[in-house]
Amino acid sequence: MFSHNKRLQYTVRVSDPNPALANLLLEQFGGPQGELAAAMRYFTQALADEDAGRRDMLFDIATEELSHLEVIGSLVAMLNKGAKGRLAEAVETEAELFRSLQGNGCSSHVTQVLYGGGPALINSGGQLWNAGYIDSIGEPTADLRSNIAAEARAKIVYERLINVTADPGVKDALTFLMTREMAHQKSFEKALYSIEPNFPPGKLAGMPEFEEMYVNTSQGEGDMRGPWNSDENFRFVSDPEQYTAVDGGDGSASVALDGIEAKTLAAMAMRGTSAPDGNPLTGIELGKAEGTMAMTAPVKQDAPVQGDDTDRLG
Repeated sequence: MFSHNKRLQYTVRVSDPNPALANLLLEQFGGPQGELAAAMRYFTQALADEDAGRRDMLFDIATEELSHLEVIGSLVAMLNKGAKGRLAEAVETEAELFRSLQGNGCSSHVTQVLYGGGPALINSGGQLWNAGYIDSIGEPTADLRSNIAAEARAKIVYERLINVTADPGVKDALTFLMTREMAHQKSFEKALYSIEPNFPPGKLAGMPEFEEMYVNTSQGEGDMRGPWNSDENFRFVSDPEQYTAVDGGDGSASVALDGIEAKTLAAMAMRGTSAPDGNPLTGIELGKAEGTMAMTAPVKQDAPVQGDDTDRLG
């Protein structure tokens, strides 16, 4: 059961309305790294987790993320207050109002016209929030790692938003929200490392001969060695003969078919066979021959004229 406390988790103080900034903040309202996505990710994980401690933690953090959604939504609403009133009451000419909503590359006219300046569940580009942002898979050692990464991504978005505003109140609230992402990341890490063993995720063992093989498939200038592919940690393989057909087979794909399936497949292949030694006349060639389609003139590029940055086509 949920209940709502009308006091925000962190006080929202906005110095000046700023619809452009409000539009950017929608990333953390209805975007993939935003608070609603986080709340839904952890809430659904909590419902399925069999461990009482992790379930309690996930419910706590999911509910706090909803409070963060309220803080972000309040920031968006406050930043839009001035434009919202001007738009609703038509106190300016059409051109003046449109310029104020779209000036300097600001796309806030989308949220103003479609949503009346309210905090819509979209990102700053207008993309609707969707449940595809939730990447839970129902395995705690995998989901906790995903949660750690999600909190890290959210922190980075908050850093970027902090860097684009000079409003002290907005900056203060965003810094609080960013800091809470750090606290959640620590909780998820502690929960992950409390599971022993926690790597590799899941139950099934891998194939020992391939578990510690590093495949150098991108070769050439810039090849680097480090702990991610060192001889101490991996068997480093660069020879294509060693990392193709590694099972000892011929590296082809095959399937066992019964007699009827094999005959049907052969008939289909015969019907769709291309003649490699043919040279059929095509419609494009016919059109060119009849003069209905001009032949493309060859184009050559001359060296640029001395002192001229542009190239001449001749």
